[in-house]
Amino acid sequence: MDLLDDSADGEMIDAPVKPGTIRVILADSQAIYRVGIRKVFALEDDLRVVAQADSLENLRAAIERYPTDIVLLEGSLLAGTANVIPELLRVAPDVKLIVQAVAADENQTVELYRRGVRGIVNRSISPDLLVRCVRRIAAGETWIDNQSVSWVIEAYRAQAAALVSPRTQPKLSPKEMAIITCITQGKRNKEIAFQLGTTEQVIKNYLRKIYDKLGVSDRLELALYCLHNRIIQTDADEEAVAQKLLGQ
Repeated sequence: MDLLDDSADGEMIDAPVKPGTIRVILADSQAIYRVGIRKVFALEDDLRVVAQADSLENLRAAIERYPTDIVLLEGSLLAGTANVIPELLRVAPDVKLIVQAVAADENQTVELYRRGVRGIVNRSISPDLLVRCVRRIAAGETWIDNQSVSWVIEAYRAQAAALVSPRTQPKLSPKEMAIITCITQGKRNKEIAFQLGTTEQVIKNYLRKIYDKLGVSDRLELALYCLHNRIIQTDADEEAVAQKLLGQ
């Protein structure tokens, strides 16, 4: 693992981090990018690079060792891998991943967001925009442009259209319908549980049953499937729903 030995000021990797600071791990095979980005973040009082890695193996070790909020990950490191992102999120569920890509690719973009990436930026992104991206994602938002939103919606819509017609699907209970409605409103499990007067675990159990009944795999697919097939009565806009659910 690269322990910040390219630091110009000799900063120690284990130095204390001020409360409220956004902790970042840089995962990039090219040292010049790590050095450049670290210098950009060093100018910001609320950003702190706590570790660097030049491979996926070293990144896994870094997120296990250093508490972090954001991982800025070179997209090329993901080449030929399938389950790296879910594996990283299992190790550190609260970490938010940002992928740096050389160029926009529809299939890769959809897959990255589906697997839990919170933002995709171009390798040539300006320093100011990168800092803004990191701050917004650290605050719980998703960094996604209109083109990427359209790609994600189209992918889920195509998948929803390929599923069995709702007329042949098992009947949904009133509580299941209420939960689906809440999902299309962008509500989280905690909010749904409070609204329905139950617990988050109960909502999770219901969602698993709903996924099995309708043959969907996640919240966004569930929402778009139900909107596409008019399973619930709502004026919700697909793009707005996708934006909300991608941010969870």
